[in-house]
Amino acid sequence: MGLWRISADTLAGSRFVVSPLAETVAALKALERGRPDHPGERAWLDAHLPAHRARRAADPVTALLVAVALGGSWNADFVTPTPTGEGAPSFEEELAPVRATTPERARADLVVSLGGGPLPPLLDRDDLAHRVADVLEWVWHRTVLPDWPRRRRIIEADVVARTGELGRGGWAAALSGLRPEMRWLGDGRLRINAHDYPTKQLTGVRLLFVPVTRRSGWVSWDDEARRYAIVYPCSGALADVGRVRVPDSLSRLLGPARATVLVLLADPKSTTQLVALTGQGLGSVGRHLKVLLDAGLADRRRTGRSVLYFRTAAGDVLVGAARRDGRGGSRGPGPFVA
Repeated sequence: MGLWRISADTLAGSRFVVSPLAETVAALKALERGRPDHPGERAWLDAHLPAHRARRAADPVTALLVAVALGGSWNADFVTPTPTGEGAPSFEEELAPVRATTPERARADLVVSLGGGPLPPLLDRDDLAHRVADVLEWVWHRTVLPDWPRRRRIIEADVVARTGELGRGGWAAALSGLRPEMRWLGDGRLRINAHDYPTKQLTGVRLLFVPVTRRSGWVSWDDEARRYAIVYPCSGALADVGRVRVPDSLSRLLGPARATVLVLLADPKSTTQLVALTGQGLGSVGRHLKVLLDAGLADRRRTGRSVLYFRTAAGDVLVGAARRDGRGGSRGPGPFVA
């Protein structure tokens, strides 16, 4: 199996990072797949898939290039560079190394993606990196950037949730659910997948965890820079939260911001998660929670160092009744008034 042996120092120094480029690659994978992984993705595909397919049809070279780079058993490394883990790089800063890839390196990476097979004659050219960068730039500006603030909140909320799991249940709890085949085996051993790959020793390297909102995941590393990354999909509840419907009647009763908090409390969440998911300030979230607690619509419990809030039975009844009133709803979280 694909096993990473991670030293204690590497594990202790690991961190979660936000990568606009990883989110864009995940979006491109979803467009290439062309079918939704969950119902909430259908609207996004309906909005962007026609333009993506028209672009592919008009440029068969790039269409084949992307299919080979991302459709094989291994992503072409130059398309999925390992994040630096430093600061908060912009999409353009992350894309620069992709565009700067040499023709020789791009062709070699594509051969690996093909499992060692010969490169199609159509791809025996020197502009491969520029073509990939152009596609990623198009996907970013057309399909990711308009929705990036919401996506970033979802990603940050997932980081908060994973960090909480780490504090409560250790690395086994935090890492075992990142990807379908990933398991923390203890004693510094992380099973990446079930493939029979040589074991990798991660000592004196930087290990990064990179959440994305699409149901995609991959690993990458840069041996020269001694960086490793695990890209994983946000948990389903968090990835779908932007499509949670807040009934109009509930918004009128409680106010849109407070109603959204109540809807999100279907699963226990901390104030930090609610801040990341809604975009509201910590003070505003705290005031809404106090009102909901005083009204008996929400309750709280302490888990380790965290205090988690959740809907009570009365809160469930109120949300359920509002959803059954037949008058539709508004999409949350959306913009809020603090």
